Amino acid sequence: MNSRIREVLALAAFFLFVCVDLAYAHPHVFIHNTLEIVFDRQGLAGVRVKWVFDEFFSSMIADEFDRNHNSKLEKSETIALRKGAFSNLAKFNYFSFIKINGKAFAVEYVRDFSASLAGGNLMYSFVIPCHVKGTTAFKEFVISQYDPTYYTRVAFVKDRPVSLQGASTFEVDYRISKNMKEAYYYGQVHPVEVILKFKRRHG
Repeated sequence: MNSRIREVLALAAFFLFVCVDLAYAHPHVFIHNTLEIVFDRQGLAGVRVKWVFDEFFSSMIADEFDRNHNSKLEKSETIALRKGAFSNLAKFNYFSFIKINGKAFAVEYVRDFSASLAGGNLMYSFVIPCHVKGTTAFKEFVISQYDPTYYTRVAFVKDRPVSLQGASTFEVDYRISKNMKEAYYYGQVHPVEVILKFKRRHG
């Protein structure tokens, strides 16, 4: 009898562990992102990011920061939102991981932050400054966006996830692919990267 009780308790403990593990394994916030790679006369100047959040998280943020409940984020509300629900992402590189010619580039700050509500969804927009001088030889710029804790899932929109601005004087090629050599969240999730190469056009 004692051995049978031990087996039952062991089985119950196992299922409890599995259930708890599964509860934490899945993301709880969902973001659809788009990236606009911005160029200037010198080369690559930065990345303009747009995030669209799921309706559940959006409603939570609206309840807390849309204080006059007009389904808009006024200037004062956006300032409060940035302080209370965005600036803390600096600890996570704003979910943005960049490599320039294979070397990591730390995303320490962003600029031009804005937030809005539309169709029941919260949207963030911000710019990551990152200057890479263009030359006659190709340079590689790689960016991926993800939450290392996997509490938030970041995924590209299906329609035009990446665009270019001001790139007419450069030869640019990019692709989107999953990096199977790197992983996060206990090695279970592989980052999806934008791998971009550019150089100055001749003439």
